[in-house]
Amino acid sequence: MRLLWAGFMAILAAGVGFAVRGGIFDNWAKEFGFTGAQLGAIGGMGFNGFCFGIILGGVVVDKIGYGKLVVLAFLLHVVSALVTFTASGGNAYMVLSLGMFIFAFANGTLEAVANPLVATLFPENRTHYLNILHASWPAGMVIGVVLGWFLDDKMEINWRIQLALYLIPTVIYGLMFMGQHFPKSEAAAKGVSFGNMLKDVGILGGAVACFLLSFFAEGFFKDVVGLAPDLSKNLGYGVGGVLLIGVGVITKFSLGSIVLFVLFVTHALVGAVELGTDGWIQNITGNLFTPEQGKALFLWTSAIMFGLRFCAHWIEKTLKLSPVGLLFVCSALAAGGLTLASTMNTFATALIALGIYAFGKTFFWPTMLAVASDRFPRTGAVAISIMGGIGMLSAGIIGGPGLGYMKDRFAGEDLKSKNPALFETYKAATPSKFLNLDATAASGLDGKKLSEAKEAKEKTPDQQVVVAADQQGDRKTLKFDAYIPGTMAAIYLLLLLYFKAIGGYKPITIDDEEAAEKA
Repeated sequence: MRLLWAGFMAILAAGVGFAVRGGIFDNWAKEFGFTGAQLGAIGGMGFNGFCFGIILGGVVVDKIGYGKLVVLAFLLHVVSALVTFTASGGNAYMVLSLGMFIFAFANGTLEAVANPLVATLFPENRTHYLNILHASWPAGMVIGVVLGWFLDDKMEINWRIQLALYLIPTVIYGLMFMGQHFPKSEAAAKGVSFGNMLKDVGILGGAVACFLLSFFAEGFFKDVVGLAPDLSKNLGYGVGGVLLIGVGVITKFSLGSIVLFVLFVTHALVGAVELGTDGWIQNITGNLFTPEQGKALFLWTSAIMFGLRFCAHWIEKTLKLSPVGLLFVCSALAAGGLTLASTMNTFATALIALGIYAFGKTFFWPTMLAVASDRFPRTGAVAISIMGGIGMLSAGIIGGPGLGYMKDRFAGEDLKSKNPALFETYKAATPSKFLNLDATAASGLDGKKLSEAKEAKEKTPDQQVVVAADQQGDRKTLKFDAYIPGTMAAIYLLLLLYFKAIGGYKPITIDDEEAAEKA
């Protein structure tokens, strides 16, 4: 239990730091003159670093042990703060980006430890305890947002002092892990080779991760290295292809499990709808209502997630649901909540709609990890770490940018349909694209002109039309977002039918897997 709560505190530190950093973006813009694009790029390091931390950590944790990675993560959390504190003048963008990447890498490394650790400690009830472990993330987010609300908005405390506060739970988790004996996963205890751990992932599962990594590599070559778009795209595909060939060689070109492949694809959708939506929801609700109400609604959904993640076992037993059944019900609720949210006009309606959505998204991430651990014990920490990396990559590459693209597209289309001449005045100079695909090009609204229209105390008729179009874009974005959990519900229903056909869902052991293969 001490290891469970140490893991809880570690992820809570990540949540506090993530929320505080997000809340001081405006301070960085004011002090260093960053554009929105630059702030977005710094924030994107929070997804990228996490992805590499959890995948690389998951690959080695069964071989080097949990303790060494905990020490590494602790040191990286401290180093991240020290690096970020040195930001000044012309080096600020590079230093803050590096600090964010190190911080996120530490977070990913901790999840590469905490997820398989809890799955190993509680093999008979993984869904319940993994949900408790991940209750720490919304708890950290709530603490971080509240701290920002008071220390930044009310007291205007220096952003370095605000940022340093996540070091408090960092020291606590370090002390809680200190001197503890770490168990070995079933795969590590049985001496399963790395190639056999990857066997169930295989070419199919590797293709999902490598596909997303190719998009990340393309963006790195284009935006960081500064190469031409076509060359960056080809290099990105090359990186993904080489990595996939590597997976093939390690696994002796095992095709992999179709069920695990489906779980990987579904977790990409989880990352897009959960983390992608979380990245935009304060912006959207703050635009439909007020910024203060937007923060209050974010706290509302986070508090619901925190409370409900202690209730997964009770809900499963009461409703007699398997983990896959729980995921199916939650997907339907999330789809319904987002659809209802697209029509909300009052704060009370928003509380109900977003409350339903929060209930739905609560169990996605930890329960998916539990299903992968239950059904594929031979993979040890590898499969659930790759799954976590896929979710984070999807949030950073598909979810967040995709919702931003939809906001631009729908707002532009609405204004163009109502007043073509006004649209020509307010449209952005550069069209928005999704995944850099020319076929998706759509004209959104110019950010500077839109901000002027929103902030005008006495809006002209034209400004009222523009603001209304922007709000309509937000509503249509929420409605479109609902299709993601709707698709997930269909996938979970198919998985329910599959498990029913093979005698029902139940956790299995490595011996069960080997016996099934021999049979």
